[in-house]
Amino acid sequence: MQKNVKILIAYFSHSGNTGIVAKEIQKQIGGEIFKIQTVEAYPQNYNTVVDIAKQEQKANMRPKLKTMVADMDTYNTIILGYPNWWGTIPMAVFTFLEQYDFTGKIILPYCTHGGSRMGRSEQDIIKTCLGADVLDGLDIYGSDVKNSKTAISVWLKRAGII
Repeated sequence: MQKNVKILIAYFSHSGNTGIVAKEIQKQIGGEIFKIQTVEAYPQNYNTVVDIAKQEQKANMRPKLKTMVADMDTYNTIILGYPNWWGTIPMAVFTFLEQYDFTGKIILPYCTHGGSRMGRSEQDIIKTCLGADVLDGLDIYGSDVKNSKTAISVWLKRAGII
């Protein structure tokens, strides 16, 4: 790992897959974990969540979050995890990103998905986090999450984190 790197692994997870990846990343490189959580929890029913996510995106909503990262300025590398919802990051992740200044920080995105890979999420992160260095992301198919240790390691090495 590079010297003087302070890593935050921030993630939003509905089904748990994205959280599993966050914990694997932490096992491999350390860092602090921050779970992005909305004030209003999403329902457990998959189809209902899909409908809500579509409505939120259409309305360009910013769901309120339960907590903030108290010391974001101390982190210079943010590993950002999320499920791909309707081709991009969930609206709660937009809320998270818009609360901080990422100028000069590295953002390393990863997403879990059901077939749509990264979608336009990397471009949306670049547009939202002006001044950040957004590196190439990693997409993990939902059913592959439990077997993604090697893919995660290769991705982190390619990014220069390991």
